[in-house]
Amino acid sequence: MSNWIDSGGDEPRLYSARPTNCETRRRRTGFPTRWRSAASLACALALIALVAPVGHARDRGQFVNTSAELKAWFDGLRSGKGPCCSDADGSAISDSDWESKDGHYRVRIPHFGYVIEGREQELVWVDVPEEAVISEPNRVGRTMVWPIYGYTGVTIRCFMPGSMT
Repeated sequence: MSNWIDSGGDEPRLYSARPTNCETRRRRTGFPTRWRSAASLACALALIALVAPVGHARDRGQFVNTSAELKAWFDGLRSGKGPCCSDADGSAISDSDWESKDGHYRVRIPHFGYVIEGREQELVWVDVPEEAVISEPNRVGRTMVWPIYGYTGVTIRCFMPGSMT
């Protein structure tokens, strides 16, 4: 085979053993087809209605004793990285789980944001970025941290040092 034309290179090649069928079939539209699509839609809506109540937020009473003023203060907390959201998103940590050295903070928090098979989480030390430290006075006295768990690991969105007493 010295030349591709002599070897049949100019002929179209079939990639399957059977020839293609270019006939178009006309789809029947009628009562049974419409009934099936309506039934599918009804099933989908029923499934959504059954699953929807599971995802609603609930008030479990954990903020009953919190004053409206303190809740508003938590909702307004911001660091250089943005809003901290609220007390519900933050975690209070003990004095042994954070430290300050040369004006920099680091905290010891769970490695993952979820529990794996009921086992206790491994705690890791995470450096707090300067822009994550809340500069206004701490009204609650306890040290709080707002971690963000992502695919790259854990980072700190906000950190509010406590009194360390």
